[in-house]
Amino acid sequence: MINPMQQVVIAVRKRDSEEVIAALQDAGVLHLRPITGGPLSTGSLSGQDAQSRREDERLLARAESTIAELGGYRPAPAPLRPQDEWERVVEDAAVPVSAIARQRQELQADLDAEAAYGDAVRALARLAGGLDRSRRLALVPFVLQPTDNLGELEAALRAALPDRYALTAETVGNNRVGLIATLRSERDLARSALGRVRLGELRLPGRFDGIPLADAAAELDRVRQGGSERQRALTAERDALARTHTPALYAVRDALKDRVAVHDVRAVSARGKYSMAMQGYVPAERVSALTAALGKFGDAVAYELHPVDEHHDLAVPVQLKNNGYVRPFQVVMGLMSLPRYGTFDPTWVIAVFFPLFFGIIIADVGYGLLFLAFGMWLLGKARRNEGWDLSFFGAYVPPASLKDLGFVTNVMAAWSILWGVLTGELFGTLGEHLHLFFVDPNLVNNLWGWTGIRAEAHAAEGAGAVAHSGLIPTLFPRLETEYFSNVALVFSLLFGILQVLWGWGIRIQQGIKHKDATHTWEGIALFGGVLALVMMAFATRAGKDFGAFGNFGDWRVLVMYAGFIAFIVGYLRVIKHFPMLPIELLSQGGAVMSYARIFAVGLVSAILAKLCSDVGWAMFTKIGFLGIIIGLVLGALLHFFVLALTLIGHIVQPLRLHMVEFLNPTGFNSETSPAYNPLRRLSPTASAVSGQGK
Repeated sequence: MINPMQQVVIAVRKRDSEEVIAALQDAGVLHLRPITGGPLSTGSLSGQDAQSRREDERLLARAESTIAELGGYRPAPAPLRPQDEWERVVEDAAVPVSAIARQRQELQADLDAEAAYGDAVRALARLAGGLDRSRRLALVPFVLQPTDNLGELEAALRAALPDRYALTAETVGNNRVGLIATLRSERDLARSALGRVRLGELRLPGRFDGIPLADAAAELDRVRQGGSERQRALTAERDALARTHTPALYAVRDALKDRVAVHDVRAVSARGKYSMAMQGYVPAERVSALTAALGKFGDAVAYELHPVDEHHDLAVPVQLKNNGYVRPFQVVMGLMSLPRYGTFDPTWVIAVFFPLFFGIIIADVGYGLLFLAFGMWLLGKARRNEGWDLSFFGAYVPPASLKDLGFVTNVMAAWSILWGVLTGELFGTLGEHLHLFFVDPNLVNNLWGWTGIRAEAHAAEGAGAVAHSGLIPTLFPRLETEYFSNVALVFSLLFGILQVLWGWGIRIQQGIKHKDATHTWEGIALFGGVLALVMMAFATRAGKDFGAFGNFGDWRVLVMYAGFIAFIVGYLRVIKHFPMLPIELLSQGGAVMSYARIFAVGLVSAILAKLCSDVGWAMFTKIGFLGIIIGLVLGALLHFFVLALTLIGHIVQPLRLHMVEFLNPTGFNSETSPAYNPLRRLSPTASAVSGQGK
């Protein structure tokens, strides 16, 4: 659900504003909203306030850049030094850290140069034979790719410098390096000859550019021999500085952030010569914390609380508040925008149907157990307060998020295992080969015969006996495509009928709640139209019996006509706003059909898993004991490949059905509100902001 908010306006004497803002930071409940216009000053600070802000931001930037150069994680909290020592704390760390960072950067550039050019430069130095120190001769080094023709360069040089050059080359790795020796006054002619055959002069990077080749080779040799050791020494120095300075730096950094936050609050407030006014929002359940924070100032602070205008105020922040089961699924909601305040929070719907749809698609006990193991691994890391470093993707998942992800994964795994039992799948048909699961035609006919299907027994080869035996009968045999595909397809479409109609029902409810006649009638029209199309499909048996239109004794036909009437009436009421509503109705019929993805994607997954297990089992039956080993390895590899190849689709498809087919009718994707982001203190005590000029 969306946590209810209260709007608050606070007026305070300017001389007391800093203490009041510090108290609001301690309370940590007020979401500020900028005040614009009016007789008081708003927007950017000026004068002494602006100067103070610049100084704090400069020192904060210095502290943050130093922390970044130290490259460590946040240490245990450290006591905050007095404010007059903050700059010294930052500079005591920043000066040596900057020096080491500069040395590390220069050394890394040297190491990169050695790795890229070391062998080539050493070969060129040998080819030069001391001519690189000549005052009369100039050397032009170059690199030849395997496809380059040295003869073309020779011809170009003869044309430009007949008998006034020397050319030599040597193979280095996959390429060749070469030197052109000519008179210093004719160096540009040699370079032009290189250009005519699409070659360029080799220029060394950084400090190696322009020095003799022998000196460059000697420097690169020193880098190769001692660079790695020097890099380790610099890293050790940096780590020692981190252990010494990082705790105090973080304490000062947090205090500076709190001071900058004070300036930010003033910038979004209305300021007069002697007073200041703030406005914002506070959760209704946290009003007591706000009043307690402001109450200690007595008459020095005046404030007023009143209900928010959820119909017209687009700035009301949203905080989602859900129970223990639903709350972890807010991590899934993080992939979407927040709902608009005063509307519908779909988190609980996603918490119910997203793992259910995933389970129907996977529907495999073996795969479900793998997901369960992965979910328990995530929860184990969260319990140990460990994050998950996904540096390959440039991301880091903190322990709190891992806890939510682990819970969501385990729910998805539970549904996968449950549906795997219903479909009789354990790594595809491995459970069937092991006689753990089996299809009982009589049971299937008793359960699903009312749909018109007929399951037949399969005779064993050369025996005439029924080849159905095992421990657990299959109740939802989706792999029996000869007779069960239509049942599984319609079963998936029922979810589409439910969610699409539900979405338009929410549209109607929200329209009535917000007194929005246009959206109310739009919802009525499309709810009735979609319901009519669904009833028409059932009454005519998917278009096979159009004579059913006149059968008024069939309740489905009556509901169909009532739905079309609702659509026509609603369309006439909103035709000016939505003239293409009939086209939208057809689109919504397609939205219902989109839920066939649950059946189609799941069936493809099951067929691929069946293929993997059948291949592995065939190896066992044909080769014997050795086939067991080969079959297990081959089957495991195939299952891993198939699961890795299709997993993203199994997750994305249920998400898409919720984000598009279900939430579009509700209006969720067209309106949003800012996230609730209250003013909070980072430093441990209010002393972090005391002493600033009033």
